[in-house]
Amino acid sequence: MSDEEILELGRNVIRSEIRGLRELLNGLGQSFVDAVKLILEHSPSGRVIVTGVGKSGIVGKKIAATLTSMGTPAIFLHPTESLHGDLGIVGKDDVVIAISKSGESDEFRALIPLLKRWGLPIIAITASPGSQLAQLADIVIDLSVTREACPYDIAPTTSTTATMALGDALAIVLMNEKGLKVEDFAALHPGGAIGKKFWLKVEDMMLTGEKYVPVVPEDASMKEVILEMTSKRGITSVVDSENRVVGVFTDGDLRRLLEREKDIFSLKARDVMTRNPKTIKKHELAIKAARKMEEFGITALIVVDEDKHPIGIIHLHDLMRARVV
Repeated sequence: MSDEEILELGRNVIRSEIRGLRELLNGLGQSFVDAVKLILEHSPSGRVIVTGVGKSGIVGKKIAATLTSMGTPAIFLHPTESLHGDLGIVGKDDVVIAISKSGESDEFRALIPLLKRWGLPIIAITASPGSQLAQLADIVIDLSVTREACPYDIAPTTSTTATMALGDALAIVLMNEKGLKVEDFAALHPGGAIGKKFWLKVEDMMLTGEKYVPVVPEDASMKEVILEMTSKRGITSVVDSENRVVGVFTDGDLRRLLEREKDIFSLKARDVMTRNPKTIKKHELAIKAARKMEEFGITALIVVDEDKHPIGIIHLHDLMRARVV
């Protein structure tokens, strides 16, 4: 095959899958609504049990993971393993989503009737509305696609893409119906970049204690200011007689000072500090601290309490290492 033929074959596969998604879109109807309502009805105490074999099982695992990450607890149950002890994960308030293109999987012949006898509602996702699975199901979502992207119309390709899209649609509609906010979503992803942006606070990232928090009084000499600043990562806060932050001095301030003053050591902290400095409170989000630093072109913020006393410091580089930004 020529380069152009290879490219065209790849494009045809994608075109085929787009057609399948269009068919899914046009065929989506009341059964989808019923499935959403059924899951919502059981969600206060039950979970979604997703089951399938082969490629349907792989897609089922992804659907279960997506549902869970969006606030609808779900778990994947392998049909074969379920008959050898794994049925213990199934609860009386659960809802089952069974995925099978043909609806005639041998592995379902024992499992689905058993789940029905236990009183669990079954949502079937299948391309065969007349199949045994469809007949046993309470709700049938038709996943018929005209043709697989496979040239022999055999390998699950277009149908698995459509199934995955359907699972995403279920997860997002359920998330919307449950009123899941971005903060709730972030709480379900505490280890990821999304979660860190919405739950990690300044107090989780700031440095505290005399070893890390730079402080000099207003009447400190330039020698004291420079020593404190250089030993505390290039910044020091300046406090008044009541230990309130009234200014800051950074290594950038020192460079500018050296350019314009001949005798800097005759000056005091109050003479060289930047007044009304940018500060932050410990209960604010770490991402807010990062955005504040980026906005004003600074690399650190003094953390203050309600009385403007310095209680910590937060550095942009630490936020970057934690992948907050």
